[in-house]
Amino acid sequence: MSAKTLLIVDDEPAIVKNLQWAFKKDYSVITANTQEEALDLVRNRRPGLMLLDLSLTGDPEDLEGFHILESALLINPLLKIIVVTGHDEKDNALKAVEKGAYDFYAKPIAVDDLRVIVNRASQMHSLESELEKLKKLKQSKSVNEEFAGIIAMSTAMQQIFESTKKVAPADVSVLITGESGTGKELIARAIHKLSQRQDNPFVPINCGAIPENLLESELFGHEKGSFTGADASRPGKLEVANKGTIFLDEVGELSPTLQVKLLRFLQDQMIERVGGRQGIQVNVRVLAATNQALEQMIKEKKFREDLFYRINAIRINLPSLRDREDDVLLLATRFLHRYNDEFSRNVRGYGDTALEVLYRYHWPGNVRELENRVKRAVLMAAGKLIQPEDLDLPEPSTLGDAASGHEGKIPSAEALPMGPVPKTLRDARDEVERRLIIAALLRSGGNVSTTARDLDISRPTLHDLMKKHEIDADRYRRPR
Repeated sequence: MSAKTLLIVDDEPAIVKNLQWAFKKDYSVITANTQEEALDLVRNRRPGLMLLDLSLTGDPEDLEGFHILESALLINPLLKIIVVTGHDEKDNALKAVEKGAYDFYAKPIAVDDLRVIVNRASQMHSLESELEKLKKLKQSKSVNEEFAGIIAMSTAMQQIFESTKKVAPADVSVLITGESGTGKELIARAIHKLSQRQDNPFVPINCGAIPENLLESELFGHEKGSFTGADASRPGKLEVANKGTIFLDEVGELSPTLQVKLLRFLQDQMIERVGGRQGIQVNVRVLAATNQALEQMIKEKKFREDLFYRINAIRINLPSLRDREDDVLLLATRFLHRYNDEFSRNVRGYGDTALEVLYRYHWPGNVRELENRVKRAVLMAAGKLIQPEDLDLPEPSTLGDAASGHEGKIPSAEALPMGPVPKTLRDARDEVERRLIIAALLRSGGNVSTTARDLDISRPTLHDLMKKHEIDADRYRRPR
């Protein structure tokens, strides 16, 4: 199906010849002079555009073109049909538009005027076809868009999801690595949920958040009287997690003494409470996470190599948000909806400048930072669209592409949040048009020629559309 294939349906050879000559430079022109020929070409050649004479027989009472119009749109709902009528047949033309025609034109034909209508129909067909492709792509990805509470569509995260599914059933230790805020605990919870231990406890503990003198008791428990304040015996996290899973977050923060005790536990699944004299047998799967380079810590004698190999039976390395391609806006949109509901706000989406900032920003705090900034923006936004100041982020002119890691990865319009809900079909078309132009400008870095080629339209047409939608290409230019 092509917006550059034009089907002319008319029974007057002279008109067909003139139209062929007029449009052959810009379109692949095919012709038909009967209903059967026209519908056969719609089925088999899949044109994107049709010029249709409503009265093929010349008899004003025999409007065979209406049947062609209705049947062709049943075959291909995206087909843009421009009906050609007599100058005194305005009622028929309006009836044709009501039945789904894109537009109408009255004879006698002025080619330049008709060309404007055909070119605009071609642009609309391209936009709607692209939107359909994007919808299908989104539907195909939506199955894995959310996995155990993790929202992602990027290839990098889909691979993480697949690895998690494979690792989960195998009762082995897993080391989850990645920068702070990338979702390491969510992956650990997913592994537990998909494992044979899912009906038993999942016990997380942050090894870097508890003072060293208390962490041993937290992990292994203590007996009554083992230290000041130990008024009763208390099981530790490893004991509580029996038959389930323990998640050791920031495992690189463990002291050398606790590393030895954890290694001993991993070797024989036996623990000994602080102040205790008797070993306690437990059955626990250990998942560990760190944002530190444990291999470097081993070289510096800060982490035991034998413990590293015990917890690193399988490793899952989570990508940073800046390496997750089009997940930024997917996450930003989900967080927007979440906090709209939580705070009873009605923020509709992101302004064009805020959208650009979301993609150019480096996101050192990853998903956690993005969520916090969107939460702030929903609360602070003065209008219906979030602006960079609402996110407490700098203007795009101060952000270089090299810092963001998103060169060429800005997604298509399907990912851009809609503005206010369109009330009419024309408004909906305008919104689709605006979104596709902005997405193409973001991809091209504000290069108008590249954007026009990307959208399969001419530069003058693109300038007209940008003027119509008040889009400034300079806003999307990348700093040199």
